[in-house]
Amino acid sequence: MGNRFIRMALLGLVAWAALAGVATAAGDQLGGKKAAAVAAAREWLALVDAGKYPDSWDAAAELFRDSVPKGQWAQQLGGARAPLGKVVKRELRSRSYRTALPGAPDGEYVVLEYTTSFTGKKGAVETVTPALDRDGTWRVSGYYIR
Repeated sequence: MGNRFIRMALLGLVAWAALAGVATAAGDQLGGKKAAAVAAAREWLALVDAGKYPDSWDAAAELFRDSVPKGQWAQQLGGARAPLGKVVKRELRSRSYRTALPGAPDGEYVVLEYTTSFTGKKGAVETVTPALDRDGTWRVSGYYIR
């Protein structure tokens, strides 16, 4: 009985270790996706911050480019960002991995929220949503300021 109990306990530990390894690998993979999405958002926001609105459209996800014409995007974003002024400080406050979003096809998304201070507005919240494009590259698919 003692050997059987020890054997069962060891099998249980081996199974637990295997499951823990799978969970860790999944967590590492998810962490990698979030990190790649944050990097894509950072590069895209640099274009927006520099006033390169047409370039930000070019660098956006296919879903984004299909939903708004380039000239319209540049005009709307310029109108929204100009009164805010330059970015003083931007801090990432949350990042959430999602496979479904309202009004968007199922896919892989990371919703990022930044607390941002501009010279003309303190305490704005920017929501930037990178998506995994068909070519496997993370690109911004949505942007909102409140």
